[in-house]
Amino acid sequence: MENGNEAQGKKRGWLGRYMSVAALAVIAYFVYLLFFSSHSAMKKFEYQRVIDSLQREVNASEDSVAYYRGLNEKLRSDPRAVEQVVREEHNMNRPGEDVYVMEPDAGR
Repeated sequence: MENGNEAQGKKRGWLGRYMSVAALAVIAYFVYLLFFSSHSAMKKFEYQRVIDSLQREVNASEDSVAYYRGLNEKLRSDPRAVEQVVREEHNMNRPGEDVYVMEPDAGR
């Protein structure tokens, strides 16, 4: 009998000696989950990168909204601010006044 067990042990390869089929199945399942499933770690990293990018855009938009709300409040309460914005943004002038617009060189 001992000869039979010895021969049977030699026929089993390294996989049979060190790992069972169930352990191999569990490892294969975790590899699948880690890299290939819809809940994979790779996709989670990609989604987090997109979330971070969108969060930066939201923060920039909130800063713009705060600026324009402040400007709107200033324009409602201060008539000189209205004149300043009209002159700066729309290059308007008073009668008899010349406006010179200086633009930076595109080549420099």
